[in-house]
Amino acid sequence: MVASRYPRRWIALLVGLVCCVLPGCVARRYTIRTEPPGALAIVNGQEMGVTPVSSSFEYYGDREIVLIKDGFETQRVIQPIKSPWWDNHLTEFFSENLVPVVLRDDRDFTYKLNPPQVPQTSDLLQRAEALRVQGQVAPPPRRGGILGFLGF
Repeated sequence: MVASRYPRRWIALLVGLVCCVLPGCVARRYTIRTEPPGALAIVNGQEMGVTPVSSSFEYYGDREIVLIKDGFETQRVIQPIKSPWWDNHLTEFFSENLVPVVLRDDRDFTYKLNPPQVPQTSDLLQRAEALRVQGQVAPPPRRGGILGFLGF
């Protein structure tokens, strides 16, 4: 009975050493390209640089990308970045800590910039008239009492 404990300890020690010696790693990176290149890329409110531009990231999810270039329309895109099958909530611990190789997740996003659209004068006048009419309508009355005081 006493002799059977020692192999278990050695196995536990060996597994612990393997976990410490062979740590896994996940490298995540995305690249933003535009056609034509040279647009300023702003991701989630932070300037990333002039396209093509790359950035590393830790978390998956949506990114708000704004692309600005002289002579082209400013483009705003919500770009989802979904996690791969090997990097989800169930397998994340193993892929980041126990797999003895570097797992790479490289994403490449390409956007086509459009030349500016010159609106027709009649369209501008219609939009201006709609805004003027909207500005003349009285706002709904605020709620009184304690709820109104609290902003509800």
